[in-house]
Amino acid sequence: MSARQAGRHDRREGLSSPLAPREIFDNVVLAETPEGILLELRPAGLGARFYAFMLDWFVRVALIYLVGMFAAVLGGIGLGFWIIFIFALEWFYPVLFELSRMGATPGKRAYGLKVVMDTGLPVTPAASAARNLLRVADFLPFLYGFAIVSMLLRRDCKRLGDIAAGTLVVHEPRATKRLALDSVAPIPPFRPLAPEDQAAVIALASRAPTLTGERLDELAALAASVSGDAGREGPDVTRRVLGVAQFLLGRRS
Repeated sequence: MSARQAGRHDRREGLSSPLAPREIFDNVVLAETPEGILLELRPAGLGARFYAFMLDWFVRVALIYLVGMFAAVLGGIGLGFWIIFIFALEWFYPVLFELSRMGATPGKRAYGLKVVMDTGLPVTPAASAARNLLRVADFLPFLYGFAIVSMLLRRDCKRLGDIAAGTLVVHEPRATKRLALDSVAPIPPFRPLAPEDQAAVIALASRAPTLTGERLDELAALAASVSGDAGREGPDVTRRVLGVAQFLLGRRS
Protein backbone atom coordinates (compact mmCIF):
# COMPACT_ATOMS: atom_id res chain seq x y z
CA MET A 1 0.00 0.00 0.00
CA SER A 2 1.36 3.46 -0.89
CA ALA A 3 2.07 6.30 1.50
CA ARG A 4 -0.92 8.12 0.01
CA GLN A 5 -3.18 5.20 0.88
CA ALA A 6 -1.64 5.09 4.34
CA GLY A 7 -2.40 8.76 4.76
CA ARG A 8 -6.02 8.23 3.78
CA HIS A 9 -6.23 5.25 6.14
CA ASP A 10 -4.68 7.30 8.93
CA ARG A 11 -6.98 10.27 8.36
CA ARG A 12 -10.06 8.06 8.39
CA GLU A 13 -9.08 6.93 11.89
CA GLY A 14 -7.81 10.30 13.14
CA LEU A 15 -9.22 12.01 16.20
CA SER A 16 -10.86 14.65 14.07
CA SER A 17 -12.93 12.17 12.07
CA PRO A 18 -16.63 11.77 12.89
CA LEU A 19 -17.68 8.80 14.98
CA ALA A 20 -18.73 6.02 12.60
CA PRO A 21 -19.08 2.26 12.87
CA ARG A 22 -16.03 0.29 11.75
CA GLU A 23 -14.61 -3.17 12.26
CA ILE A 24 -12.13 -3.28 15.14
CA PHE A 25 -11.04 -5.78 17.73
CA ASP A 26 -13.93 -7.31 19.67
CA ASN A 27 -12.62 -5.98 22.98
CA VAL A 28 -12.48 -2.35 21.83
CA VAL A 29 -15.35 0.12 21.67
CA LEU A 30 -15.26 3.70 20.43
CA ALA A 31 -16.42 6.64 22.52
CA GLU A 32 -16.69 10.30 21.63
CA THR A 33 -16.35 12.95 24.34
CA PRO A 34 -18.52 16.09 24.33
CA GLU A 35 -15.48 17.93 22.93
CA GLY A 36 -15.47 15.62 19.89
CA ILE A 37 -12.39 13.64 20.91
CA LEU A 38 -12.51 10.02 19.77
CA LEU A 39 -11.36 7.45 22.36
CA GLU A 40 -10.77 3.71 22.20
CA LEU A 41 -11.98 1.95 25.35
CA ARG A 42 -11.31 -1.69 26.20
CA PRO A 43 -14.21 -3.10 28.20
CA ALA A 44 -13.35 -5.58 30.95
CA GLY A 45 -14.71 -9.04 30.32
CA LEU A 46 -16.42 -11.45 32.68
CA GLY A 47 -13.20 -13.07 33.90
CA ALA A 48 -11.43 -9.88 34.99
CA ARG A 49 -14.57 -8.49 36.62
CA PHE A 50 -15.21 -11.75 38.48
CA TYR A 51 -11.73 -11.76 40.03
CA ALA A 52 -12.04 -8.07 40.95
CA PHE A 53 -15.45 -8.76 42.51
CA MET A 54 -14.08 -11.65 44.57
CA LEU A 55 -11.19 -9.54 45.87
CA ASP A 56 -13.59 -6.76 46.86
CA TRP A 57 -15.82 -9.36 48.52
CA PHE A 58 -12.91 -10.59 50.65
CA VAL A 59 -12.08 -6.99 51.60
CA ARG A 60 -15.67 -6.37 52.71
CA VAL A 61 -15.81 -9.64 54.67
CA ALA A 62 -12.58 -8.73 56.46
CA LEU A 63 -13.94 -5.28 57.35
CA ILE A 64 -17.22 -6.75 58.60
CA TYR A 65 -15.31 -9.24 60.76
CA LEU A 66 -13.00 -6.62 62.26
CA VAL A 67 -15.81 -4.16 63.02
CA GLY A 68 -17.89 -7.03 64.43
CA MET A 69 -15.12 -7.88 66.91
CA PHE A 70 -15.09 -4.28 68.08
CA ALA A 71 -18.89 -4.03 68.19
CA ALA A 72 -19.18 -7.21 70.27
CA VAL A 73 -17.72 -5.49 73.33
CA LEU A 74 -20.35 -2.73 73.14
CA GLY A 75 -23.35 -5.00 73.63
CA GLY A 76 -26.68 -3.99 72.07
CA ILE A 77 -25.41 -0.59 70.87
CA GLY A 78 -22.50 -2.31 69.19
CA LEU A 79 -24.84 -4.74 67.43
CA GLY A 80 -26.92 -1.87 66.06
CA PHE A 81 -23.81 -0.07 64.88
CA TRP A 82 -22.56 -3.27 63.24
CA ILE A 83 -25.80 -3.75 61.30
CA ILE A 84 -25.70 -0.15 60.07
CA PHE A 85 -22.05 -0.60 59.09
CA ILE A 86 -22.84 -3.72 57.06
CA PHE A 87 -25.67 -1.89 55.25
CA ALA A 88 -23.47 1.13 54.48
CA LEU A 89 -20.58 -1.05 53.37
CA GLU A 90 -22.73 -3.07 51.00
CA TRP A 91 -24.25 -0.05 49.25
CA PHE A 92 -21.64 2.71 49.53
CA TYR A 93 -18.33 0.81 49.38
CA PRO A 94 -18.23 0.75 45.55
CA VAL A 95 -19.69 4.25 45.15
CA LEU A 96 -17.05 5.77 47.45
CA PHE A 97 -14.17 4.28 45.52
CA GLU A 98 -15.64 4.82 42.05
CA LEU A 99 -15.96 8.55 42.77
CA SER A 100 -12.33 8.74 43.91
CA ARG A 101 -9.53 9.91 41.65
CA MET A 102 -8.76 6.29 40.69
CA GLY A 103 -12.38 5.54 39.71
CA ALA A 104 -12.18 1.97 40.99
CA THR A 105 -12.59 -0.21 44.07
CA PRO A 106 -9.47 -1.93 45.47
CA GLY A 107 -10.41 -5.11 43.62
CA LYS A 108 -10.73 -3.32 40.28
CA ARG A 109 -7.50 -1.41 40.86
CA ALA A 110 -5.65 -4.67 41.54
CA TYR A 111 -6.69 -5.93 38.10
CA GLY A 112 -6.18 -2.64 36.25
CA LEU A 113 -9.87 -1.80 35.84
CA LYS A 114 -11.87 1.38 36.35
CA VAL A 115 -15.44 2.64 35.92
CA VAL A 116 -16.05 5.42 33.40
CA MET A 117 -19.00 6.95 31.58
CA ASP A 118 -19.85 5.79 28.06
CA THR A 119 -17.97 8.87 26.83
CA GLY A 120 -14.78 7.79 28.60
CA LEU A 121 -15.11 10.59 31.14
CA PRO A 122 -14.97 9.98 34.93
CA VAL A 123 -18.12 8.44 36.38
CA THR A 124 -20.62 10.88 37.91
CA PRO A 125 -22.16 10.48 41.40
CA ALA A 126 -25.62 9.80 39.93
CA ALA A 127 -24.29 7.17 37.52
CA SER A 128 -22.23 5.44 40.20
CA ALA A 129 -25.20 5.31 42.58
CA ALA A 130 -27.51 4.01 39.83
CA ARG A 131 -25.20 1.22 38.66
CA ASN A 132 -24.67 -0.01 42.20
CA LEU A 133 -28.32 0.23 43.30
CA LEU A 134 -29.25 -1.91 40.30
CA ARG A 135 -27.00 -4.71 41.49
CA VAL A 136 -30.21 -6.05 43.01
CA ALA A 137 -31.60 -6.60 39.51
CA ASP A 138 -28.28 -7.98 38.27
CA PHE A 139 -28.25 -10.53 41.09
CA LEU A 140 -31.50 -12.13 39.88
CA PRO A 141 -32.50 -14.90 39.44
CA PHE A 142 -29.56 -15.95 41.63
CA LEU A 143 -25.78 -15.37 41.83
CA TYR A 144 -25.82 -12.47 39.32
CA GLY A 145 -27.49 -14.53 36.62
CA PHE A 146 -28.84 -11.57 34.66
CA ALA A 147 -25.51 -9.75 34.94
CA ILE A 148 -23.56 -12.73 33.56
CA VAL A 149 -25.95 -13.21 30.63
CA SER A 150 -25.86 -9.50 29.80
CA MET A 151 -22.05 -9.33 29.85
CA LEU A 152 -21.71 -12.42 27.68
CA LEU A 153 -24.19 -11.16 25.08
CA ARG A 154 -22.96 -7.57 24.78
CA ARG A 155 -19.82 -6.48 22.99
CA ASP A 156 -19.18 -3.83 25.64
CA CYS A 157 -19.62 -6.37 28.49
CA LYS A 158 -22.19 -4.25 30.33
CA ARG A 159 -24.38 -5.59 33.09
CA LEU A 160 -27.87 -4.18 33.63
CA GLY A 161 -26.66 -1.52 36.05
CA ASP A 162 -24.11 -0.27 33.51
CA ILE A 163 -26.75 -0.13 30.77
CA ALA A 164 -29.09 1.96 32.93
CA ALA A 165 -26.35 4.26 34.26
CA GLY A 166 -24.48 4.69 30.97
CA THR A 167 -21.21 3.41 32.40
CA LEU A 168 -18.44 1.05 31.34
CA VAL A 169 -15.89 -1.00 33.26
CA VAL A 170 -12.71 -0.73 31.21
CA HIS A 171 -9.09 -1.77 31.35
CA GLU A 172 -6.79 1.08 32.33
CA PRO A 173 -4.50 1.98 29.42
CA ARG A 174 -0.99 0.74 30.08
CA ALA A 175 1.85 3.20 30.07
CA THR A 176 3.83 2.76 26.88
CA LYS A 177 7.18 4.09 25.83
CA ARG A 178 6.76 6.67 23.08
CA LEU A 179 9.20 7.03 20.23
CA ALA A 180 11.23 10.26 20.42
CA LEU A 181 11.44 11.74 16.94
CA ASP A 182 14.68 13.52 17.78
CA SER A 183 16.33 10.10 18.11
CA VAL A 184 15.44 9.12 14.54
CA ALA A 185 18.16 9.71 11.95
CA PRO A 186 16.92 11.29 8.70
CA ILE A 187 17.20 9.13 5.57
CA PRO A 188 16.34 10.00 1.96
CA PRO A 189 13.22 8.38 0.49
CA PHE A 190 13.66 5.14 -1.43
CA ARG A 191 11.76 6.57 -4.40
CA PRO A 192 10.50 9.98 -5.55
CA LEU A 193 7.41 10.95 -3.61
CA ALA A 194 4.40 12.90 -4.81
CA PRO A 195 3.37 15.90 -2.67
CA GLU A 196 0.45 13.94 -1.22
CA ASP A 197 2.77 11.09 -0.24
CA GLN A 198 5.15 13.52 1.44
CA ALA A 199 2.27 15.10 3.36
CA ALA A 200 1.06 11.67 4.50
CA VAL A 201 4.49 10.64 5.82
CA ILE A 202 4.95 13.96 7.61
CA ALA A 203 1.45 13.68 9.13
CA LEU A 204 2.32 10.23 10.44
CA ALA A 205 5.49 11.59 12.03
CA SER A 206 3.54 14.41 13.70
CA ARG A 207 1.18 11.86 15.28
CA ALA A 208 3.92 9.44 16.32
CA PRO A 209 4.40 10.81 19.88
CA THR A 210 0.68 10.28 20.61
CA LEU A 211 0.45 6.67 19.39
CA THR A 212 1.30 3.41 21.09
CA GLY A 213 4.24 1.49 19.66
CA GLU A 214 1.97 -1.20 18.21
CA ARG A 215 -0.32 1.31 16.50
CA LEU A 216 2.63 3.31 15.15
CA ASP A 217 4.19 0.14 13.68
CA GLU A 218 0.86 -0.75 12.07
CA LEU A 219 0.50 2.63 10.37
CA ALA A 220 4.18 2.84 9.39
CA ALA A 221 3.89 -0.56 7.66
CA LEU A 222 1.29 0.96 5.32
CA ALA A 223 3.83 3.56 4.20
CA ALA A 224 6.88 1.28 4.30
CA SER A 225 7.45 1.59 0.54
CA VAL A 226 8.86 5.10 1.05
CA SER A 227 11.86 3.60 2.84
CA GLY A 228 12.19 0.51 0.66
CA ASP A 229 10.56 -1.77 3.23
CA ALA A 230 7.33 -2.62 1.39
CA GLY A 231 5.71 -5.72 2.84
CA ARG A 232 7.61 -5.54 6.12
CA GLU A 233 6.77 -4.10 9.51
CA GLY A 234 8.25 -3.67 12.96
CA PRO A 235 10.13 -1.07 15.01
CA ASP A 236 13.06 -0.91 12.56
CA VAL A 237 10.73 -0.27 9.63
CA THR A 238 8.92 2.39 11.65
CA ARG A 239 12.18 4.19 12.43
CA ARG A 240 13.14 4.22 8.74
CA VAL A 241 9.73 5.58 7.69
CA LEU A 242 10.01 8.31 10.30
CA GLY A 243 13.57 8.91 9.12
CA VAL A 244 12.15 9.68 5.68
CA ALA A 245 9.76 12.15 7.36
CA GLN A 246 12.71 13.82 9.07
CA PHE A 247 14.48 14.11 5.70
CA LEU A 248 11.37 15.63 4.09
CA LEU A 249 11.22 18.18 6.88
CA GLY A 250 14.70 19.34 5.92
CA ARG A 251 16.65 17.69 8.72
CA ARG A 252 19.92 16.27 7.50
CA SER A 253 21.69 15.33 10.73
